[in-house]
Amino acid sequence: MNDFIAARSQMALSLGFHIIFSCIGMVMPFFMAVSHYLYLKTNDVSYKNITKAWSKGVAIFFAVGAVSGTVLSFELGLLWPKFMEHAGPIFGMPFSLEGTAFFIEAIALGFFLYGWDRFNKWFHWFTGVVVGVSGLLSGILVVAANAWMNTPAGFDYVDGKYINIDPIAAMFNDAWFSQALHMSIAAFAATGFAVAGVHAFMILRKQNISFHTRSFKIAAIFGTIAAVLQPLSGDISAKFVGKSQPAKLAAMEAHFHTEKSASLIIGGIPDVKNQKVDYAIKIPGALSFMAKGDFNAEVTGLDQIPKENQPPIAITHYSFQIMVALGIIMMGIAFSYFIALIKKKSWLQKKWLLKLFVFATPLGFIAVEAGWIVTEVGRQPWIINGIMRTKDAVTPMPGIQYSFYLFSAVYISLSIIVIFMLYRQIKMVSQLYDNPENS
Repeated sequence: MNDFIAARSQMALSLGFHIIFSCIGMVMPFFMAVSHYLYLKTNDVSYKNITKAWSKGVAIFFAVGAVSGTVLSFELGLLWPKFMEHAGPIFGMPFSLEGTAFFIEAIALGFFLYGWDRFNKWFHWFTGVVVGVSGLLSGILVVAANAWMNTPAGFDYVDGKYINIDPIAAMFNDAWFSQALHMSIAAFAATGFAVAGVHAFMILRKQNISFHTRSFKIAAIFGTIAAVLQPLSGDISAKFVGKSQPAKLAAMEAHFHTEKSASLIIGGIPDVKNQKVDYAIKIPGALSFMAKGDFNAEVTGLDQIPKENQPPIAITHYSFQIMVALGIIMMGIAFSYFIALIKKKSWLQKKWLLKLFVFATPLGFIAVEAGWIVTEVGRQPWIINGIMRTKDAVTPMPGIQYSFYLFSAVYISLSIIVIFMLYRQIKMVSQLYDNPENS
């Protein structure tokens, strides 16, 4: 493994690890706020227990997320010094604001965790809302920085120099809205299905059914609504990518030849050498419509992209297909749940519905990881799209592969520790709240 591949691998590992904690940190506080609100309105102690149980889980994820996020900040400077030298002054504002949001989130979480029976009950509830809002803003600001890498703005690039810098224009670049919307909804879908799946599993095991049924409903409603909205944000993102990053769209769809009425490819194995896709299902005109809103529109293929500017096709295509497939599965489960809530209430007691949510527990996060692979790998070979190549931004320091091995061991260890802590937390919840009168 050479240093360039090692640096990219370490960054990918760090991002892939951190994104899970970011999603949960963005979303779980809103679950807490709902259960806390229901407790304040109904005085049902079960909702208080749910809020306390979830808040302890949030504290675990917040701590690990803070560590992994800090590591990412250092890695940007250590692994990609040329990138940060030029890009730092341009898109540093969203990172600075993200730090402020994180600071507020940390303070609010401390108030919430230790504020039971100490603050006014509604002020205490409000601190929980602040945790959610600041966490969501933190995620959006980081995504804005990543969006800038896809559609760089806020500067003029003249003779290899970055001049006329405008941090506001850089932060609100063309891609920030579509990426932030898509990522935020994805976070709600992934976290909602994961939390609902855990509680569905506990219901199937007949443990604390009242507690877990209430918890399941809150998480499932958030997750299923997000799963239904996700294709709409995906359509917005696809149209924007088709306009701003034709090479990425072509790689996502393994679209080798520029043509009108381009077919949407479902599945398939890209044959890069022969410029074709084997074993794929093709829907005529659908790619043209999805990319440009016109079934007869011309869609740029990889044949119009210089070889040296083409992203890795196979991994981008497979990741995109995985993301879409899992999104469709989650949307199907969501519609089943809506039918159960509205028309077939007997389904809510059926094991098959709960088993669907248990099955879907990891799907949202797998889809999120696949989506980030599409975003990052699909931008290659550029670290700043069209401006700076990734190979030109990497550190000249040797021995990066050893750093990658070390960080891999650290992240594996952290994963084991988090799983163990969550297992203990779930077990403690089962024992502590077996009696709904416990508080």
